[in-house]
Amino acid sequence: MLTRVCSGVGRGPPEQDADRVATDTPAVANANDEEDLMLYRTRIAAAITMLAAGVATAAPPKVVTLPNSDPKCFEPWASTTKLFQYPAKKGPYRIALANGYIANTWRIQMIKTAKAYAAQPEVAAKLKEFKVVSTGEDVAAQIAAINNFIDSGYDAIVVNAQNPAAFKPVIKRANDAGVVLVAFDNILDTEEAINVNVDQKGLGKYWAEWLVKNVPNGGKVLEVRGVSGTSVDRDRHEGIGEVLKASGKKWDVVEVIGKWDDPTAQKVTADAIAVHKKFDGITAQGGDTGVVQAMLDAKHPMVPFGGETENGFRKFCGKYGAQGLKCASAGTGPAQVAVAIKTAIAALEGKVVPQSVKLPLAKAEYPSMKEGTDYYPAQNDNFFVGNAFPTCGINFTAQEIMGQTEANVK
Repeated sequence: MLTRVCSGVGRGPPEQDADRVATDTPAVANANDEEDLMLYRTRIAAAITMLAAGVATAAPPKVVTLPNSDPKCFEPWASTTKLFQYPAKKGPYRIALANGYIANTWRIQMIKTAKAYAAQPEVAAKLKEFKVVSTGEDVAAQIAAINNFIDSGYDAIVVNAQNPAAFKPVIKRANDAGVVLVAFDNILDTEEAINVNVDQKGLGKYWAEWLVKNVPNGGKVLEVRGVSGTSVDRDRHEGIGEVLKASGKKWDVVEVIGKWDDPTAQKVTADAIAVHKKFDGITAQGGDTGVVQAMLDAKHPMVPFGGETENGFRKFCGKYGAQGLKCASAGTGPAQVAVAIKTAIAALEGKVVPQSVKLPLAKAEYPSMKEGTDYYPAQNDNFFVGNAFPTCGINFTAQEIMGQTEANVK
């Protein structure tokens, strides 16, 4: 049996261009002679011809049966996953990162990682320009940014989408313009663009399975959710709910919105403890260091916890595991943005890539978490551990990442 209580903060074309060229010419009406009129008509005809040629050469990716260009890095999501091949373009390329929400440590580290990857010599040699913009939680603003990149002639756009279902028109525009669109982390509900992600629903299931195993009699669970409206929050939440419901145990789930952010998660956890007094287990999608800090501040007993991969959270797990903070820490590091950029470059080079790329999870569990391997006392609490994908040749030092900033690149 599964009951839920919500608590805490609130949830929170080229043809058109041709028409515009043809109609936005008021000077034609005022032309003084036939020669001027013919000149305007010639210019209009040339513009329309150029736009039509652009439409003719730009095309969506082909679905092919050729071999995957890099099956170790670009692992297909399933055996039925389509393989894409875009027309090869000559580099170097103009690539943009269109991020949405920025106000948490994962997103900040992700942007720093993207910049660090773009700065690596073998990657930088393939880039003419790399631009970064974060638009916040406004879905319309993120879509407008992507449209602007398309209009500005960028070759590829990687996006961490604020909403999985709102991008259909912009996906079509990108395909019509021959722009490679790669979504990662918070992906898109489509098979017309490339998605790069971990099994987010499977991650939620993993955390819930940990609670089922370590809270044998069921009980009250605090679920600290992420950013509302995103595919990651939705999929993880669904995975948690499915496992708890199927367990046959009685669960009382209290939901709060932590936005994957330590201060926000700490506050809503403190509020939930003040109202509900005691929880038998906790699962959090991010901001986990803040969640544990709220437990410490409230002198809440340490309980089993399924959470993300923040270094601070894992340090707490190592310190308080014997006192009851039995942790399953799993997720994917912000370096998945580097895999998304690598995928975009491969697609621009005409290489065969899956429509949906599946990334591995980085896992560590009590009592096997080891200092120096699974967490690092000398590193910042906000640093996400497991920020590498060796099968893609993607590895970063903390210094590489922390040497970058999260600011937009204009």
